[in-house]
Amino acid sequence: MEKHPDDRLNSDADPFKGDPNFMASLARGLDVIQAFTPQRRMMSISQISQKTGIPRAAVRRCLYTLGKLGFVYAQDGKNFELRPRILALGHAYLASTPLARAAQPVLKDLSEMLNESCSIATLDGDDILYIARASSSRIMTIDLDIGSRLPAWATSMGRVLLSHLPEENLNDLLGRVTMIRYTSQTVDSVSALREELKKVQHQGYALNDQELEMGLRSIAVPLSNTRGQVLAALNVGVHAGQVSADELLSRVLPELQKAAQELSLLLD
Repeated sequence: MEKHPDDRLNSDADPFKGDPNFMASLARGLDVIQAFTPQRRMMSISQISQKTGIPRAAVRRCLYTLGKLGFVYAQDGKNFELRPRILALGHAYLASTPLARAAQPVLKDLSEMLNESCSIATLDGDDILYIARASSSRIMTIDLDIGSRLPAWATSMGRVLLSHLPEENLNDLLGRVTMIRYTSQTVDSVSALREELKKVQHQGYALNDQELEMGLRSIAVPLSNTRGQVLAALNVGVHAGQVSADELLSRVLPELQKAAQELSLLLD
């Protein structure tokens, strides 16, 4: 069974237990913020408590504080959602990342040339974090933008990044991941996912064919620094009804690889 991030605050194996400098209340507040996702933009105290494992009373205090600071609000007093001010928490990182700053013109040119949506993401915990994006049209029911997160194992960019993790780190992640059957195409076992990651590492790209959402195909390649370390991934997403998997490989992949080569010069 997957452990929620907040289980560390209540577990006997809590690595921070006894640390006088560790602020459990701050950790809980951050976990409450991260409970909100593109799929669950609005949540009640009970739902957040269930998702994070934090007691309802503590969730209520976190939300009260976050509300006073302008980070969340509940129009009906019961169902909470994040306010735009939350973006300030990540803006300094995203704005100061050389890749995120410099990538936008390259992404824009790639998007306009292919007439498709392009994104760059990094690995953040078990998720991918979008740090740059150029969209020609909305191709998912989820509205993705800079700062959006998706489960790494189920995405093309995530699989590129996971395929380059040290074995110990990958084993840890796969040991706690919950395999969700998003569509009939979704890889639904850890063993099958491991085989797919080996294939991705060998071929140098990941092709995701409607595994996260029906109608969405995407292809991703790694972004490496001069030492060969994979620090991010670049992808193109297309409508499955308009672009076949073969066309992704023959038309899109070469342009994606050229852009990745250019962007990799920004990584050190």
